[in-house]
Amino acid sequence: MNERPIRSYDLIWLSLTVLILVTLSFLFAIRPQDYWWCLRVGRDILSTGAVPVTETLSWSQAGQPILYEPWLACVIFERVHVLGGASGTFLLRGLLIGLTYGLIWVMTRRSLGPQWATVLVLLMGLASSNNWEMRAQLFAYPLFVLCVYSLLNWQSGSNKMLWTLPVTAILWANLHGSFILCLVLAGSAFVFGKGDRRSLLITLVLMLMGTLITPHGLALWGHLQFMLTVPSNQEYSLEWRAPVNEGWQMNVFFAWVLSFAPLAAFSSRKISLMEWVWFLGFGWLAFSGIRYVIWFLFILVLLTARLLAGILPDKQDLPERTRFPAFNAALASLFILLSIVYLPGIREKWWAQAPAVYASDITPIEAVEWLDQHPELPGPLWNDYAFGSYLAYALPSRPVWVDSRFFPFTGGQMDEYLQMSRGSLIWESVFEREGINLLILPTANQPLLIELVGSSSRWCEQYRDEVAVIFSRCEL
Repeated sequence: MNERPIRSYDLIWLSLTVLILVTLSFLFAIRPQDYWWCLRVGRDILSTGAVPVTETLSWSQAGQPILYEPWLACVIFERVHVLGGASGTFLLRGLLIGLTYGLIWVMTRRSLGPQWATVLVLLMGLASSNNWEMRAQLFAYPLFVLCVYSLLNWQSGSNKMLWTLPVTAILWANLHGSFILCLVLAGSAFVFGKGDRRSLLITLVLMLMGTLITPHGLALWGHLQFMLTVPSNQEYSLEWRAPVNEGWQMNVFFAWVLSFAPLAAFSSRKISLMEWVWFLGFGWLAFSGIRYVIWFLFILVLLTARLLAGILPDKQDLPERTRFPAFNAALASLFILLSIVYLPGIREKWWAQAPAVYASDITPIEAVEWLDQHPELPGPLWNDYAFGSYLAYALPSRPVWVDSRFFPFTGGQMDEYLQMSRGSLIWESVFEREGINLLILPTANQPLLIELVGSSSRWCEQYRDEVAVIFSRCEL
């Protein structure tokens, strides 16, 4: 593991890597799907002092049992949003991205020089940047990398980092449902690794016990099985589908995977059995669902660095030549701080065409404000699923019909939603059956439905902007 020591001048390369990736994260607008409903859950937890156990965000599934495994992430998001606004929220994402990719750089640097470590981590960061949405999963990224770091140290003969694994398991189980990955990493290391198995076995038991230290207890494991099998997730959520080579991020990913085989064939360095198991296991996951690609990339970059070290000319690190290592550290800190100028609230002061903070085409801010000012319009409300997340937070007085969580809703309900969104004539019968009197529809994603409703004498248009159209029943 400790093949190449980290020198003070390496911090310059590390800081440049973090600067670029954190700045990039500041430029991505917040998409509403998994963010706003999480803020609503966090607000409800803080106001009631308990994690909700029944559905309260939607009226179509009101009162049904529900379990929010990322409750702690939702509380953190809500507090940061209230106390720090958009600047604080983006800063939180930048911190999580910086921690994740900074630690990956440190591990990559163990095999290669700082320049090549920077190139590889930047490439991997660009390929995985489509997984940087503002969502609870962000908290899991540094925890995953910390697990890998600790287990690689264990395999190299050091048990000093094993204590971090149970702590990681406790945090992860309260932050995101992907907590099982820390057990997958440690379990495969126990079976296929070469470290002190007795110590790792004790650690594994503590990790498993740690996953029960949540408000949900054993129910968390049952919910994990539910999330992996519920039809509304598997059939209707795009991130659960197998990846295809579309978009530049996926172009980089597929090209990287294809280049790995010849790299492994010609490298003089070897990959351990444990690492091959990680490669094959997380590779299988990546090709079974888009949501798993980023975990595989975390493994892929480390193994690529190991193999490249056996192909590139071996240039041993020179001794530290600077007499002022503190200057390198100060300069590195300055580079990282430069990213702050791209934060919302700061960049608008010097950048006339600064990117939008929220994805404007699917975040109906003005329409919801208008709807909030017109409580006389009768409900219940039918809405676009992406709008549902923002509505749940910004307008809790009008529960939604569906939202971007997917898992609380039945496959039949999601199927009807998709049919109506595409302009199916079943919309009238569904609205009648559900007793719906109010609609908020997106101009970008449901133009055919807007046209059909607008041509009906039973519906009156009440509001329209570039993002949304609001209809209500004319006879009411």
